[in-house]
Amino acid sequence: MGTKKNSLKWTLAFWAVNLFGWGGIAFIAYAFTPSADGYKETNLFLYTLLATFGIGIFTTTILREYLKRITFDDFGTKELLKIFGAITIISILYFGLTFGFGYLMGKFDEEKTKLPEIYKEFGIGLAVFNSFITIIGWTIIYMAVKVAAKLNASRLERAELNATVRQAQLNTLKGQINPHFMFNSLNNIRGLMLEDVEKSREMLTKLSEMLRYSLTKNDVNAIPLEEELEMIDNYISLAKIQFEDRLQYIQEIAPETLKTPIPPMVIQLLVENASKHGIANLKDGGVIKLSTKHTEDQLEISVRNTGKLKIDSKSTQLGLKNIKQRLRLLYGNNATFELEEFNEEVLATIKIPVA
Repeated sequence: MGTKKNSLKWTLAFWAVNLFGWGGIAFIAYAFTPSADGYKETNLFLYTLLATFGIGIFTTTILREYLKRITFDDFGTKELLKIFGAITIISILYFGLTFGFGYLMGKFDEEKTKLPEIYKEFGIGLAVFNSFITIIGWTIIYMAVKVAAKLNASRLERAELNATVRQAQLNTLKGQINPHFMFNSLNNIRGLMLEDVEKSREMLTKLSEMLRYSLTKNDVNAIPLEEELEMIDNYISLAKIQFEDRLQYIQEIAPETLKTPIPPMVIQLLVENASKHGIANLKDGGVIKLSTKHTEDQLEISVRNTGKLKIDSKSTQLGLKNIKQRLRLLYGNNATFELEEFNEEVLATIKIPVA
């Protein structure tokens, strides 16, 4: 559909420019033709201008149909010679038709109009040269526009391809998240079932809500922050099955940030990373603190946890890589992700632009 629309647009543009161009040539011929001997005021001159316009449209339409077959995918000397040959043939045709028309009009000119001396002086040579230069000029403009149109089409195709590739990459990254938290949660609930069946049912409900959330949001790239916070609450409830009192969770959410769009499940990955690599390694447990605020034209999300920035050599660091790649694909260089340690705490900070 888009290709047909562009083709129609290009065709209409060609006819508009072609008609305007030949009309301009006719006007220039009228403006610069000498008024000597009254030739400019005769019917013969008027008919000659109209014939020039009509013959120009006819011959260049033929030339265009030929030039449309020449592509730039493998352009070389052969194609250049073809273009020059076509220009020569059309120039001869253009000259032949205009000269023939002028000759016939002269034969049937009852007024026996006299041509200005300048035409008599240069004669046929001037007419041939003028025909060739006119057709060459037309061809240069046509090919320049054709090249520009092809470059623009290629740019649009690359943009569409890049968008498709980015979306495919995002979908792949999102698909990595689902099993990441699901298996951990199921293992924890399995252990809880031996101790508290009702609690296990409640946790299964929360897990199903998280799964529903991840599946329904898998085809979108942005959701309000407040929706992500509901999922975080479910995740913390599930995590506390394993950590019990060892895990303390604190939220400091600026009210004005609640409606701010963010990539789904990014904060969940930060919180999960904090519990898995931070709290899980501490005998006495620790604190996970989630904070959000607006800073100028950015949303700042920070997750602080007790512990040290020590990543197991066997770890795939899937969560951290996932966050970095998704931010890069969605925001380019306009988003940042930092992970640092100070004062027995690890701080993960994401900054994304706010529209």
